[in-house]
Amino acid sequence: MFKVLIDITPISDRPSGVAFYIINLISALDTLQQQENFQLEVIYQPSFKNWILGKFNVPKCLNQNLSSLFLPLPVRITNLLLKLKFQSSLSYFEKYFGYPNILHGTNYSVYPCKHSLKVMTIYDLGFIKYQNYTDAVVKNYLEQVQRCLQWTDLVLTISKSSKKDIIEYLKVDPEKIHVTPLASQYHSNYLSSEITQELKQQTSYDFSRPYLLFISTIEPRKNINAIISAFNFLKNRYKIEHQLVLIGKKGWNYQPIFTAIENSPWKNEIHHLDYLSNELVVLFYSIADVFVYPSHYEGFGLPVLEAMTLGAPVVTSNTSSIPEVTGDAAILIDPDDYMQLAEAILQVISDSQLRQDLINKGKIRANLFSWERTAEQTLKAYRSIL
Repeated sequence: MFKVLIDITPISDRPSGVAFYIINLISALDTLQQQENFQLEVIYQPSFKNWILGKFNVPKCLNQNLSSLFLPLPVRITNLLLKLKFQSSLSYFEKYFGYPNILHGTNYSVYPCKHSLKVMTIYDLGFIKYQNYTDAVVKNYLEQVQRCLQWTDLVLTISKSSKKDIIEYLKVDPEKIHVTPLASQYHSNYLSSEITQELKQQTSYDFSRPYLLFISTIEPRKNINAIISAFNFLKNRYKIEHQLVLIGKKGWNYQPIFTAIENSPWKNEIHHLDYLSNELVVLFYSIADVFVYPSHYEGFGLPVLEAMTLGAPVVTSNTSSIPEVTGDAAILIDPDDYMQLAEAILQVISDSQLRQDLINKGKIRANLFSWERTAEQTLKAYRSIL
């Protein structure tokens, strides 16, 4: 039997992004322990704030029955030690890890332990290819990844597109990179009709009005301004009755997006909703006339898969990893051409047969992805270096 230790530090009690991946991967790997010959443990570091306050508990959203270890240093301190090239000092803390066979860093870094094989997840290289941040932040992030690659034995990533980028930009040996695709946390029958009716009464949105839907972080990379431009065009030219619903937390440089909303003649028909419960997110997915996702760059494109799972017809980009996820189950457009986006949306809302075909194909395509499969591929990758 071999032991796997996974770093769950990025998890919060309101998970999204990286935290979502970690929670679902660990849950699926935990189930696999019943039939596979390995032991799963997790390790957690506090944020600097929680460290000061003495709050050292593992986030509640994780299975509390898992064997958990605690590293009594805040993330900020260990990142500083790595940055200052004092990584050898971290070997002192290796005793807290229990000397696992596999140590898996889940957020673009991994501890430099001497007695374990090191695995690092690199989701995508959006911070290089599509600059979401300042040059200083990009430089620091890139230096961290390159430093950790010096002692990393295996890189996991979430799409063939991301693997190609890692090879090209980070010069990693292709044999060291394994692709383990993501999956939706939802299933097609997630909500009963009774719960659906109850949820409709819990939100201020009027579900009697049809709507176009976008779900993800509100930031430039997601190309939301193109959605607003397409929406304005469709309202003006074709007098569509639809609303536009944008669901997601504010990310980097979101101000121009809200300026575009404010400048829209139909700003009263554009609704931004912040972080919602899973049930409400599912409700919005399942009733949307079209899910619109013209992102410039994705490591995977999980919202697209979630939309297909829940029966929303998808219009999305023909770039990066997204075609890997959709196959032929969505209309793919050039994200730099908002008129293409508008025309695709109009096709879907005007042609009920096309809309139903996209829904059917989307559900079939979504069934190819599962967290059980992700866990199996991850376990296979671990074993490849043992």
